[in-house]
Parts: sequence; structure tokens; C-alpha cells
Amino acid sequence: MTQFPRHSVSVAAVVTDDGGRVLVIQRRDNGAWEIPGGILELDETPQAGVRREVLEETRVEIEPERLTGIYKTVTAGIVALVFRARLVAGTPAATDEAAAVDWWTADQVTAGMSEVFAVRTLDALRADPTPAVRSHDGRRFVDRHGQYTR
Repeated sequence: MTQFPRHSVSVAAVVTDDGGRVLVIQRRDNGAWEIPGGILELDETPQAGVRREVLEETRVEIEPERLTGIYKTVTAGIVALVFRARLVAGTPAATDEAAAVDWWTADQVTAGMSEVFAVRTLDALRADPTPAVRSHDGRRFVDRHGQYTR
């Protein structure tokens, strides 16, 4: 019997305000700033999962509008789906999972997030509706030829 590799699927949302700033969280487990998201449950659709994760981490309700990127961490077997989403209800606040919640500009995202999370956010802010498809090892991206970038 052939065994297939196991992958974990995560979902995340890039939610923007009227000024174009992005909703970000500071994770309680490692202190990193990221867009809200997490592991997709087996019985969830990606859209339902991203709604749940954002609510758990920020206390706001969102509506996913479009898929903006697919990202694979090749060393961990994690596939992340990132959606552009709009705020539907609520006021962002810290939670059990997020020590802080804030609105950041694209420049703050570039300066304050690790590259693999900043790129996901910046991809979602692009006007191009085609989802980005990228792979990385947790720190560096892999180019289309399978070579790691700096």
C-alpha cells in the first residue's frame, strides 16, 4: 500500500481598514507579529476556518473575499491559504491567542514581520487577482527553479 505524505493546512486573512492598513496580531506563544490565522479543522471549509481563526484571535468577524496566495513550508509540510477579507463586525482586541492586535501599514509589515509572513501580506495587497503560489523553508523562499533565494 502506498503511503502519501501528510500535510497540514492553515488559513489566514489579510483584513484592511479604510486607510489600507492591515490587521495584525502579536502571537502569545512566540511574540511574532503576523496576520491572524491558524490550522484548518477537518470538517471546515477554508472560508469557515479563516472566519473562525480571525474571530478567535482578534474578536472581529470577517468575510473572505478572495484567495490571494498559497504557501508551502516544505520543511514542515504546511500549506497555508491566505485570503483577502473585509471586516464585518466587532472591534479588534487582544485574546488568549494574541497578546496585542494592531493595524499596520505595508511599510510596518515589511519591517516588523518575518519575510515569509510579510510576503503573504504584501501579496494580498497587490492589485493582481491571481493568487501567488510560493514555497519556503520557514526562512527563505524557493524560486521557480527550486533554488532558495536569499
